[in-house]
Amino acid sequence: MPVSPSPLPSPLPPLPFSAVVSRLRAAGCVFAEDEAQLLLSTAGSPAELAAMVDRRVAGLPLEHVLGWAEFRGLRIAVDPGVFVPRRRTEFLVEQAVALAPPGAVVVDLCCGSGALGAALVSSLEGAELYAADVDPVAVRCARRNVAAAGGRVYEGDLYDPLPASLRGRVDVLLANVPYVPTEEIELLPTEARVHEARVALDGGADGLDVLRRVTAAALPWLAPGGHLLFETSERQALRAVETVTDAGLVPRVATDEELYATVVIGARRGTGRPGRTA
Repeated sequence: MPVSPSPLPSPLPPLPFSAVVSRLRAAGCVFAEDEAQLLLSTAGSPAELAAMVDRRVAGLPLEHVLGWAEFRGLRIAVDPGVFVPRRRTEFLVEQAVALAPPGAVVVDLCCGSGALGAALVSSLEGAELYAADVDPVAVRCARRNVAAAGGRVYEGDLYDPLPASLRGRVDVLLANVPYVPTEEIELLPTEARVHEARVALDGGADGLDVLRRVTAAALPWLAPGGHLLFETSERQALRAVETVTDAGLVPRVATDEELYATVVIGARRGTGRPGRTA
């Protein structure tokens, strides 16, 4: 007798909004309703939605589950393992927008997903964007975001992979350096500690190791009147300012209490092109 073909599995019924919310809330998601709405709007099928909910409940960052993060109104692609751009870092970009001259040359070091550079040049006209990261996974992700902004991404350690032609031409140098002290990595939320690259988090014994390297080599890359901007913690700000001063730059600190953001800005002396007004 001919063998009857096995029946095709029935498609998964759609998960109702309330069921998604309940699963997320049980897993400890504080903003379960908001996350559920994002998952429902992103999933292309009930099966995909169920898989996405499973990954989120298992502890993956929401942005890794969705495949993107919102940053200054942009949808930034974020691949698994790549550092998720934080909302507080939007304050750093705001400071850079105010300082960038027309047609600015922008470099985004330790670029991760490339969110900072892409967001900055989206607010400027005629800007040139270059980005670099030591992590090949981050570089692959950043190329999607930076290419969409008309820029280029290089793989390598800090300034090493950048074109030599950029020396003395950089108007805005963004450096979202890792600044978590090594001993405090284990205190981070699981989403960051387990699912983001350690190289994007670990700043060495006092959290300032990478920052020292960035600032020490910044001056030859900056144009006259150019600026280096990086984020740090409030308790690290004083030592960060000393580091900027030792590198021959003029420091100042900008803070936003609502976002709990601290940004240190180092300016190269000299007359540069006038920046924008905030």
